[in-house]
Amino acid sequence: MANSKLPKPATPRRPDPRAVLFFLFIIVFGVALTLYSTRALKATANFNGQSAFAHAEAQMAYGPRTPGSQAHEQTRSYIADTLERYGWTPEQPDGELLGQPVHNILATWPGSEDAPWIILGAHYDSRFFADHDPEPANHSQPVQGANDGASGVAVLLELARVLPLNNPDATVTLAFFDAEDNGSIEGWDWIMGSRLMADSLAELPDAVIILDMIGDADLQIYLERNSDPRLAAEIWAQAAELGYADIFINDPKHTMLDDHTPFLAREIPAVDIIDFDYPYWHTVQDTLDKISPRSLGVVGEVVLAWVLAQ
Repeated sequence: MANSKLPKPATPRRPDPRAVLFFLFIIVFGVALTLYSTRALKATANFNGQSAFAHAEAQMAYGPRTPGSQAHEQTRSYIADTLERYGWTPEQPDGELLGQPVHNILATWPGSEDAPWIILGAHYDSRFFADHDPEPANHSQPVQGANDGASGVAVLLELARVLPLNNPDATVTLAFFDAEDNGSIEGWDWIMGSRLMADSLAELPDAVIILDMIGDADLQIYLERNSDPRLAAEIWAQAAELGYADIFINDPKHTMLDDHTPFLAREIPAVDIIDFDYPYWHTVQDTLDKISPRSLGVVGEVVLAWVLAQ
């Protein structure tokens, strides 16, 4: 019988360290590239205070947006056209209160089926009379409404741009209210547009956030006493997390009748984000130079972050 030997087992080959390092480099590079691309994508969807300010400029160029005026009509068209440009479908339901026509503008971005429904609102009209002006001769003049009107609308229109890019889970309705600012004037009342909307709701939203007078260059937003405390706490905590605790001041100060009030009356959690220490309220000095892109940017960034967290 012939002598035969079993073959020696093959010695396992150790991986080339250089190949391992190259493979790890490819993985790390791919992850880094993905993260960079994600950050770059998100950067295009950041809230831009300068863009919001441009919307305020556009409104102010029309003049005082008193109900029934040409500037009021032009502003309605500007809001609707801007919403359409950003991919929203605006609706303008016919309304009337106290015999006055009321023209709200509403647009909704649908979210996930089981996600919350959030209304973000601001009024776009301005006041007929500057009856809080220190000069009595100005009391018959209209309010320009840079902060009291244009600032909130400006932030909502910039949110209309960035929200779809961020693909929020929540369903978001942007509500531009008419006839908010002419109370204590014969034939008119306060918060007429928001009253009509709140009273017409067949289904109730999970939260309502009102933006009013939020463009002051010296912005300080205190907790409003009528606002829903849990919802307010969430928003102010979001502001603090973003580094804006010096602007969103966690102390209650003012008690407001504002566009959040009709929703609170229907037991809907609602918050009024407002700087009511604005010294030019209902004066002829409420002009564009009193508001700043940074203030608009801070408020917009906080609201955007809160909405995306829902």
